[in-house]
Amino acid sequence: MKVKFKNLAKNIRKNIVRLSYQAKSSHIGSCLSIVEILSVLFNNILKGFSPRKKKFQDTFILSKGHACLALYCMLYEKKILSKKILFSYGKNNSLLMSHASHHVAGVKFSTGSLGHGLPVATGSALAAKIEKKNRKVYVLISDGELNEGTTWESLMFAAHHKLDNLYVIIDYNKLQSLTFVSSTIKIEPLVKKIASFGCEVKNVDGHNIAKLKRAFTFKTKNKPRVVIANTIKGKGISFMENNIAWHYKSPNDIELRNALKEVNNA
Repeated sequence: MKVKFKNLAKNIRKNIVRLSYQAKSSHIGSCLSIVEILSVLFNNILKGFSPRKKKFQDTFILSKGHACLALYCMLYEKKILSKKILFSYGKNNSLLMSHASHHVAGVKFSTGSLGHGLPVATGSALAAKIEKKNRKVYVLISDGELNEGTTWESLMFAAHHKLDNLYVIIDYNKLQSLTFVSSTIKIEPLVKKIASFGCEVKNVDGHNIAKLKRAFTFKTKNKPRVVIANTIKGKGISFMENNIAWHYKSPNDIELRNALKEVNNA
């Protein structure tokens, strides 16, 4: 199992690097930080996958839509997207835009403006409760989205309605846009803060497959579930890790070769 996930992560990271280079696109650091999170969600957590319909019974929303390239690469690994479509990223008339689009198979909701994915996910979870459907809703948000009022409003709303079918994953890589999260708006103590809003919270290593799997097992009922996944922006490529520049940069020829070499040798 460890080998399976290690190879999956390698494949996704290599395609992220190649396609970012091809498209000259931004946000490679944000994509690399969520590889293990997506790997666990799409292979162990999301239920009811139909190969014929190419979708899950459970709902997944990538609220940090600027990291859509990681999601596209994951959808390719699940055979939801073809290689032809994946490698059209960044080309004229491609379905694969640089922010997540619901026109793409496997993408539930178009995202890009931060702070929108969680409100929609909360509404979806409430709808499932009202309709008495056995469907869970998972939403992956960025730590930068914790600056948005809609995030905290949604958590209060979800707690009020006892939405224990809502799972919020925070990609806590501690960098946003042009600086560190702590330099923008202080969000710590994050665990206590989110718990005070009526949620059950777990704080884990966002690159550890075993810990991520266990993080989605909750005992408390009638509370929204929040997983704080501590990650490294640019994970897997030393010169990109914790480097603010890679929020906007794309690799050049030399950086592409060095990045692929590092991923292959990991």
